[in-house]
Amino acid sequence: MKESTHNCFTELEVWKKTRVLKIVLIQLTKRFPAHEKFKLTDQIIKSSRSIGACVAEGHGRFSFKDQLHFCIMARGSLSETLNHLFDCMDCNYLNEIEFNSLVNKIREIEKLLNGYISYLRKNIV
Repeated sequence: MKESTHNCFTELEVWKKTRVLKIVLIQLTKRFPAHEKFKLTDQIIKSSRSIGACVAEGHGRFSFKDQLHFCIMARGSLSETLNHLFDCMDCNYLNEIEFNSLVNKIREIEKLLNGYISYLRKNIV
């Protein structure tokens, strides 16, 4: 097995970008109406936390196959988060500029995550 060049998940660029997105989304949800607290707010926070958590858990796994599995789960949580942002836009909780900025952050994370997934796939023996 090839040794990872990153000793800790916190060194991964994809995890760093995911952390920033999560913080931005937590701040955003503070503006939501109170009736969304146990609905959309919780869903956005949960799905955005899951992205980084899956990257971190995968990094801590022994095999590239296990790491790949968790990165694919992270990609699913990223897509879920994007879906929730469309819900926010549909409910007028975001303006178009905010929405586009968040979509750009998600697309950047998606590219990094897809690159990481490709790297892991190449290393599965």
